[in-house]
Amino acid sequence: MDLERLYREQCGRVVATVIRLVGDFDLAEEAVQDAFAAALEQWPVQGEPANPRAWLVGVARHKAIDRIRRRTNFEAKRAELEALAVLDEPSDPPDSAIEDDQLRLIFTCCHPALAVEAQVALTLHTLCGLSTEEIAHAFMVPVATMAQRLVRAKKKIRDAGIPYRVPADEVLAGRLEAVLRTVYLVFNEGYAASAGDTLVRRELCAEAIRLGWLLCELKPLPEARALLALMLLHDSRRGARVGPDGEVVTLEEQNRRQWDRAQIGEGLALVEAALREGGAGFYALQAAIAALHARAEAAEHTDWRQIAVLYDILRRRYPSPVTELNHAAAVAMAEGPARGLGLLDALEVSGDLRSYHLLPAVRADLLRRLGRRHEAAAAYRQALEFVTSAPERRFLERRLAEVEASRG
Repeated sequence: MDLERLYREQCGRVVATVIRLVGDFDLAEEAVQDAFAAALEQWPVQGEPANPRAWLVGVARHKAIDRIRRRTNFEAKRAELEALAVLDEPSDPPDSAIEDDQLRLIFTCCHPALAVEAQVALTLHTLCGLSTEEIAHAFMVPVATMAQRLVRAKKKIRDAGIPYRVPADEVLAGRLEAVLRTVYLVFNEGYAASAGDTLVRRELCAEAIRLGWLLCELKPLPEARALLALMLLHDSRRGARVGPDGEVVTLEEQNRRQWDRAQIGEGLALVEAALREGGAGFYALQAAIAALHARAEAAEHTDWRQIAVLYDILRRRYPSPVTELNHAAAVAMAEGPARGLGLLDALEVSGDLRSYHLLPAVRADLLRRLGRRHEAAAAYRQALEFVTSAPERRFLERRLAEVEASRG
């Protein structure tokens, strides 16, 4: 049994159920860690249980009981001790119950009493198992800041008595925005891992897509469908994004016969429905861009002018530094690298992306295309100062070597 893979795939689901049982984020996380440690010790000797996830939930439940019993202030912990009777009951949750627990956890973490940044960070940490470092990178904030944010969010949930449940229909639609944002960031971390030896963390992509389907079943609103479409269309290219040696393959160099046409078909149907029913929302615009890539049978057939137009709409309606960067890159493809470089130079002055490696990486690529090799090499070196993903680092180093060699 690959326990590391099981941890990546099941930890969030187990934590979601144990939180429901014990009513405490920290206690649940500690108990689940204890359960995985017990599995690491026992399974090689006793064999893997028939239902590993149920085994982990059961052991974590008993570990939580042990932790509560070891606490000395019994009067202060009266409520927890009263819960022992419930915790001691056998538990073998079916898949449907696990899914319900995950939906409860998402909506608890994304309660409006919490700041938006805390909502997303807490869900990424508890449900998806991302480390504090990974979440800090996604938000482009220091690790210490993110750690404090997570501690405060858990305390807020505990002190405010935020309920562990899916909200009623009359308030559900208003609560979905933060949940969709969370699923979006989970997928992004899986699709382009912020750190580590692999570019794609498939388990996070699969988890985000699975949650997307659950949300669409719960409330099939246009933006929920659009987000699911966006994830399916991006994920359809997963097999072509990395070569046999683990190296990055750029979009224009990918073998499009390796794209998952079934996923593309699902994604195209969803984005068309989302645009028809809900108009040009945040996820619908991005899904429409992904659809244009998916429909292009070859890189040279990509409708870059339409993509640039869509990015222009996106950056105006939903401004962000990353969207501005993507817009500049699309304009470069549609109107030439000099035009894109001008937009990038204006963007760089703002300083919002100073530590984001893709800004100098895109700039280096445009300079390379313009034949400005010395400047391109300097930009590649700058990108290498910030990149944390090993495959992306190797890609940038290879590009740097190429431009340095071409300078003679």
